[in-house]
Amino acid sequence: MRRLRLGMVGGGEGAFIGGVHRMAARLDGRWDLVAGNFQSDPERSIAFGKSLGLAPDRAYADFRTMAASEAKRADRIDAVAIVTPNSTHHAIAREFLTAGIPVICDKPMTITRKHADDLASLVASTGLPFILTHNYSGYAMPRQARAMIEAGELGNIRIVQAEYAQDWLATELPGNKQADWRGDPSRAGPGGALGDIATHTFQLAEFVTGLQAESIAADLEVFVPGRKIDDNVNIMLRFNGGAKGMLWASQVATGSVNGLRLRVFGDKGGIEWAQETPETLLFTPLGGQQRIIRRGGAGLSASATHATRIPGGHPEGYLEGFAQIYSDAAELIRAHSERRHPNPFAKLAPGVADGVRGVAFIEAAVASSAANGAWMSL
Repeated sequence: MRRLRLGMVGGGEGAFIGGVHRMAARLDGRWDLVAGNFQSDPERSIAFGKSLGLAPDRAYADFRTMAASEAKRADRIDAVAIVTPNSTHHAIAREFLTAGIPVICDKPMTITRKHADDLASLVASTGLPFILTHNYSGYAMPRQARAMIEAGELGNIRIVQAEYAQDWLATELPGNKQADWRGDPSRAGPGGALGDIATHTFQLAEFVTGLQAESIAADLEVFVPGRKIDDNVNIMLRFNGGAKGMLWASQVATGSVNGLRLRVFGDKGGIEWAQETPETLLFTPLGGQQRIIRRGGAGLSASATHATRIPGGHPEGYLEGFAQIYSDAAELIRAHSERRHPNPFAKLAPGVADGVRGVAFIEAAVASSAANGAWMSL
């Protein structure tokens, strides 16, 4: 079985997430990077593509030329990965979808609901696969938690507590490429920490619980003087079925590195998972002793086993979770081209509907905070 051919837009020299995508894509042997437009500067983009070993005619100066050229090739790319600042996602994704090429896109999908709905409509009309890289839903233990909730082991869900704490933006970082565009609303969109990490937290909470937030009340704050968009987010959530939730996301939480954490409490039990200790899921049945469920251990759900590569005790983490999304994407794209049903576990990969949910979440949170924390429907 041949490896799928991947193109990339963005992720050039100095871009952290571009390297992550490239490593994740090749980890499970499903993809080869064969084409790309990596930077806005044409000469630098072409030079960077050549440094990655791409054929000279597939290191492109701009994404429009890349989409048009690849669409005409017999060995065209099977998908494009979009790893650019948020404001560019819509135009790039639209260009490749219109050319008949599936899309793997970083979150948030777009910076406006209008653009999100436009991409959703285009995906529906073309039938092309669209995968959104909410990579934390690719980890094995969140998938285990999801399966346990689906099986009723927690009973009726009452409370969802989610947080994502970082400190890398606790002060200004002049000249830092990643900080610069994330603090610029024209490129990042209307949310700072909201769009960057709260969207991950929100998606993970809905993914694991199977619930959807119906309304939210938000308080967005800028703690670092001069910053234009939020660096700290507090949100209350009301889910369908009556569950209530709280979400905190911060990039100014001094001493925190990548503290993504999810706790879910039902009337029969509760679970807890933390990204910095991803190998374990804590489960406490009502009136019983707490259990430690380990990745790679006995008795795991089929979905968690599917997302496991190596035996327990050999840690898997960030790159493997990201790689799972790329493996799921490969299966979805291959099944689409072969006109068959994909492996059901691949359907766990986030898609365009998750993208629309994420943008709706951002816009509702911004509106709620501007209205002094008024409840807004999603």
